[in-house]
Amino acid sequence: MEPIVSTRWLLARLYETELVIVDCRFLLSDPEAGRTAYTQDHIPGAVYLHLEEQLSSPVGTHGGRHPLPDVAELTQTLSKLGINNNSIVVAYDDQGGAYASRLWWLMRYLGHERVYVMDEGYSAWKNGKFPVSDHQAVRIPSQFVADVQEDMVVSVEDVREVVRNGGPLIIDSREHRRYLGLEEPIDTKAGHIPGAINKFWKDVLDEQGHWKKADLLKEQFTDIDSNQEVIVYCGSGVTACPNVLALTQAGYQNVKLYAGSWSDWISYAENAVATGEE
Repeated sequence: MEPIVSTRWLLARLYETELVIVDCRFLLSDPEAGRTAYTQDHIPGAVYLHLEEQLSSPVGTHGGRHPLPDVAELTQTLSKLGINNNSIVVAYDDQGGAYASRLWWLMRYLGHERVYVMDEGYSAWKNGKFPVSDHQAVRIPSQFVADVQEDMVVSVEDVREVVRNGGPLIIDSREHRRYLGLEEPIDTKAGHIPGAINKFWKDVLDEQGHWKKADLLKEQFTDIDSNQEVIVYCGSGVTACPNVLALTQAGYQNVKLYAGSWSDWISYAENAVATGEE
């Protein structure tokens, strides 16, 4: 089954007992905006997970702006929300899938395959006159058992090795001007990891904001060998996840996330920084 599901697919299954809907709305510019929006209204039965509270660890000297959450803590959070290893988890946001894809990636990292992202996002759901609610569901706790897939993630040491000796292809998921080093609105240094190519994550969406189908994504990634190992990063490891999802959807089998991403890379003074086109 495709990792992207339509609003109508979700509507048809809204009250199935195995289904857990997770609202992942978030704004970097206003970290409380997503939770506030969820409190006002959301898809019926949905629970809310906050990017910086449940889907990330606290920021440290290294690890980037959104370090991966502690596995034990995330597993406990999922269990409290009634998510178990048989659950069908559907994530949504209202930011093109950036934050819903974070949860999609994290669930797969924990070994859970039955996880999906709702196409278009909450505004499309609401504009489609589908049901909404301001009721916060009371979930019966369950037990989620993690089977961590360590091979899905790479460390700064792994990326340094690639920069030194080549091998896997590195993909930068940020806007092109940030990749080039012409501007950097968030992090302390501008540029990109040496050797990386640029594939802006929003290009996985079409002009109407729908996720592109697998055949179109394959065309978009034709310059990437489908058998090659690929490492994807962004500013903090969040908006790299839509690219990981898209590459997976397009049939790429060996796609890994540099979780700390650019904000982790530049936290080490000795790491080289490149600017301009590669």
